[in-house]
Amino acid sequence: MDILVLVGRILFALPFLAFGANHLLKTPYMAGYAESKGLPAAKATTILSGVLLVVGGLSVLLGVWADLGLLLLLVFLIPTTLVMHAFWRESTPDGRQAEMTQFLKNVGLTGAALALLAFVSFTGDELGLTVTGPLSSMD
Repeated sequence: MDILVLVGRILFALPFLAFGANHLLKTPYMAGYAESKGLPAAKATTILSGVLLVVGGLSVLLGVWADLGLLLLLVFLIPTTLVMHAFWRESTPDGRQAEMTQFLKNVGLTGAALALLAFVSFTGDELGLTVTGPLSSMD
């Protein structure tokens, strides 16, 4: 069972690491997108969100305080979903469809992060193939 959880953690973390790399390696492009959505301090916000994504993703991937990493990912996901992918504000059908796809992807990732957070917290130090146990426990 430990190997199955490890594979799941890896698969869950990989997109966040890729998203974070894009935020940090393509900051001008990503900040331009954020600006187009009306986000203030777009460059700083892009860098901060990239750090949240990379640190959170690595935490889950490596099993280093995975609960904290999942919370960091949730701190990114919830406002990003509502602010950056507000499909209901789009004026064109193509724009609405593109943002709805991103919105629903983030909703699914949020649900998975919440479920994984509960799993990690309830399992505690029993969860194998991690560097550390969680910081908090719900047992």
